Amino acid sequence: MYRRAYSALVATSLAIGLWAIITAEVLDKRLIDPESSFLGPSWLRLPILCFGALALDLVPRSLWGSGGHPRRAIEIGRERLRSHWTRERLLLVMLGIVGFYVIYVCYRNLKSFLPLVSDRMYDRELHLLDRALFFGNEPGPVLHDLLGTTVVAHFLSAFYLLFIPMVAILVTVWLVWARNISHGWWFVTAQGFAWTLGTLSYYALPTLGPGLEYYWLYDDLAHTGTTDLMNALVNARQNFRFGDGQAQTVAGFASLHTGISLLWALMVQFTVQSRLLKIVFWVNFGLTVVATLYFGWHYIADDIAGITIAFVSFYVAGLATGQKFDHGGLASHPTTTTSKVPVSRD
Repeated sequence: MYRRAYSALVATSLAIGLWAIITAEVLDKRLIDPESSFLGPSWLRLPILCFGALALDLVPRSLWGSGGHPRRAIEIGRERLRSHWTRERLLLVMLGIVGFYVIYVCYRNLKSFLPLVSDRMYDRELHLLDRALFFGNEPGPVLHDLLGTTVVAHFLSAFYLLFIPMVAILVTVWLVWARNISHGWWFVTAQGFAWTLGTLSYYALPTLGPGLEYYWLYDDLAHTGTTDLMNALVNARQNFRFGDGQAQTVAGFASLHTGISLLWALMVQFTVQSRLLKIVFWVNFGLTVVATLYFGWHYIADDIAGITIAFVSFYVAGLATGQKFDHGGLASHPTTTTSKVPVSRD
């Protein structure tokens, strides 16, 4: 007997899709495509992304390996299509991209609807918790005094803003180049779980974040791209609530920057052999946590919640896609190399 590795991804896509549709109907709002300006509408963009993933794998490989000889390039491309782009790989890429895209679009819409669902904010409670954990001090200003407010501000800002493009890039990397098909399903399913659980956390404990609610604590920071982004988010939220704005993206609890960056590190740790890449992604996680507190994007509780979401998503998605954890969860091995996951009868 077996089940399909993509079952959890499809179920998550359907569940958050239904949630978004019902919420939009109750609020008398329409669902929007948050990235509609990029490569056109979704019916056009999704095929472009799928074929783009194919081209990204075939074209550079064929050109590099052929030494500039067209006939040799065609032969290399055909061999790659035969050996790598099997039916299983095509299924992973197409269903993975579509499933993740549905989850992300619903996440963006549900996050946008949040101010219309609840006016209750929990910033004061989480702010008091921050002060208690820092023995009466503010986490942000403590980091400002420790790290400075100019050079480090520019570095952490540039680093933090890389997160958004990396989300799509790393999904594509695992779908296209994961040597074991089940690792591709593991990655994209864990991503789907994390973004969905993060959306649930926004509704369970809505906050603005310290950088917006207690903005004066961050006035000493140098003007960076993060400054511009925060101002843009505040303006979009105000336009959405009181004007004709279509969407807003302010929601603090939990920190999905922290959760997703930890999820990346865990996936690299368990599925990639390169020690250098493991170090890079763990450093990326650590710097992300520092940046969330340094700029006031999140409270400490937000980061803890994001970490929890990452571990839950990583483990449950692993089980759902055919990974077997050993040694108390410190190691794993796949039970399949395709979308067919064997199921024990006992």
